[in-house]
Amino acid sequence: MKAYALTSYRDGGTLEWLDVPRPTAGADQVVVEVRAAGLNPLDRMVAAGQFRQLIPYRLPLVLGQELAGVVTEVGPKVHDVAVGDRVFARPDINRIGTFTEAIAVDVADTAPMPAGLSFAEAASLPLVLLTAVQAFTEKAQVRPGDKVFVQGGTGGLGSVAVQVAKHLGATVATTVSTSNVELARSLGADVVVDYRTQRYEDHVKDYDVVLDTLGRDETLRSMKVLRSGGTMVSVAGAPDPELAAQLGRPFLGPVMWLMSRRARRAARAQDAMYRFLFMRADGSQLARLTPAIEAGSIRPLVGHTFELGQLEQAMALLASGKANPGKIVVEAKP
Repeated sequence: MKAYALTSYRDGGTLEWLDVPRPTAGADQVVVEVRAAGLNPLDRMVAAGQFRQLIPYRLPLVLGQELAGVVTEVGPKVHDVAVGDRVFARPDINRIGTFTEAIAVDVADTAPMPAGLSFAEAASLPLVLLTAVQAFTEKAQVRPGDKVFVQGGTGGLGSVAVQVAKHLGATVATTVSTSNVELARSLGADVVVDYRTQRYEDHVKDYDVVLDTLGRDETLRSMKVLRSGGTMVSVAGAPDPELAAQLGRPFLGPVMWLMSRRARRAARAQDAMYRFLFMRADGSQLARLTPAIEAGSIRPLVGHTFELGQLEQAMALLASGKANPGKIVVEAKP
């Protein structure tokens, strides 16, 4: 079968279509025929070698971080999933590879696909949904009445994070470009700042939680909107020592301590906390949010769809930063 794989880290990553063996299910796995797969900035980061020191991937590496599809085989220890079931999933970070026709996934990383969604809509959710849930329930504890600031509220992650924060009962502020102000409001944002004409610091003050999706200078800038005792959760800033432990590479802890020192120091200066999030696969968390998805409280936002064979064009659009609001998704014909 065909798969879109990273074959070299040279020149920012060499990507090629390869013929690979069709997978078989391990004892606790299911094989899923991929009907759709979401694209994420993480795909480009992996291709560029930004995780080479953290995760020892062997090349060639099939890319792709999330999927929706149909189960075609179940392992001998799998009892609650059957052939023909529709599922969506974010595979474990060590077992990525959804840009292909079929993939073996740990059953614990899968969840039944929400009713009423297309495969493309379902495939756009797993990575960003898990990121938002873990940011707001694990790295920070968002409670009803809290105030949450989300950068980029109509992006792939931001659009879902706004909705998850609202689902948890928060008042939500976000930044968008001029053309997306009304879209952000329709997703539930209470305070929408047009970053082209406004400074968010003038409208967002004393917030309980900030979700930093941009990194670089924006990490320290957006930290200033936190109240005393607030928490910044960053998915794009410097990793902290907790990541080394999460990845089972504790010897990298001192390095990450140094990398995040500036951000942690800035947080301490205003009596706040800096936490870095590297999302993990968790099918049970996806399943717990399914009722909210089916009720329309959390809805996917798909910006562009391509056929699986057009992955080169889809990846180019992702790299350009000029995509429509929402996620880029590739679809495979059954």
